[in-house]
Amino acid sequence: MDSLIPADQPFAVMAGLVSIAAIGFLLEKTKIGALLTGTVWTILLAILASNLRIMPFDSSAYDFVFTYAVPVLIPLFLMKADLRRIFFETTRVTFAFLICSVATVAGALLAALLLDLGDVEAAVTASLTASYIGGSVNFGPLVEQTGLAANEPALVSAIVAADHLASAAYLGVLAVLPGFAWLARRFVSRDHSGGAVAETGEESQGRATSLSLALTLTFALVVVALADWLTSLIGIPGLRYVMITVLAVIPATLFPGQMAKLHGGFELGVVLAFLFFAAIAAGANVADLLVQAPMIMVFIAVLISIHAGVMLVVGKLARLSLPEMIIASNAAVLGATTAPALAAAKGWTDLVTPGVLAGVLGYVIGTAIALGIYGLLG
Repeated sequence: MDSLIPADQPFAVMAGLVSIAAIGFLLEKTKIGALLTGTVWTILLAILASNLRIMPFDSSAYDFVFTYAVPVLIPLFLMKADLRRIFFETTRVTFAFLICSVATVAGALLAALLLDLGDVEAAVTASLTASYIGGSVNFGPLVEQTGLAANEPALVSAIVAADHLASAAYLGVLAVLPGFAWLARRFVSRDHSGGAVAETGEESQGRATSLSLALTLTFALVVVALADWLTSLIGIPGLRYVMITVLAVIPATLFPGQMAKLHGGFELGVVLAFLFFAAIAAGANVADLLVQAPMIMVFIAVLISIHAGVMLVVGKLARLSLPEMIIASNAAVLGATTAPALAAAKGWTDLVTPGVLAGVLGYVIGTAIALGIYGLLG
């Protein structure tokens, strides 16, 4: 059955994607909507729109987003990623995030050990590992690098549906965990309500201007172009996103003062990320998921369960607070855009900026770790 917005009308499809992203931003501004955050709303709305046949499951507009938005949004997020700041100014949340990353790897490897996914096991395991170390931004590069996108597009759509539905459910679980007094009592108690607002808006970063946006886009495009050139020179296509990451964090770490003057990059990256979430979620055929990929659902359930268990146990032993572990886990599973939103919604204002930086760290290390998992299992 054809969708209300035809697949062969890319501008209409793009208008639909942008509208879904805008609704996600608007819902995030409401008191109830902030509990799930704009990212989750965008994902859920896109899945709903395509499965109600308002949006198509496939379109060249989606391919445009995957081809150009994914590589460009990475340097936009990383252009302020001073690694010295990540490791030394947000030590506890960074440590908590590293625990969550190890928890993701443990969950992925155990799921691969317990379940048989056949020839695609290594690619699926690596892709989901990437998705749960830094969020869905890392998923796109992995399905491309492992060949899943080209060889198993229907499976990728099923994974996307299962991944996003599980992520949305897990975010809901994280949001309610502090309400369980018996759990909260087992963690170190810290007051997280006295910090500053995240340095991601105009109030703290300065106002974006035409010049700053032009320079920001120049930086992002030059990074991607140089990364593609170097990757081609080396002759190892799989290094593309690692190279983009390295080229983006070098100036951010060596020249943080100058990079701080390029305002608007994070916001522009968030917009592109929302478009990416909407595009990849719109391809999630829930009916096909239930028929074609029940094992993927079980795989993700095992992975997230192990992640949550390891995160809570090790976090308690490491004397980290429950909010610190929740925000770190949020940053790992859903990325830099959702962690600060949840922190702000819960009133943990001094965890907002660390949540952003932890998610950014996930963009830095997630792809490389996932490619290592792919090499180990492949």
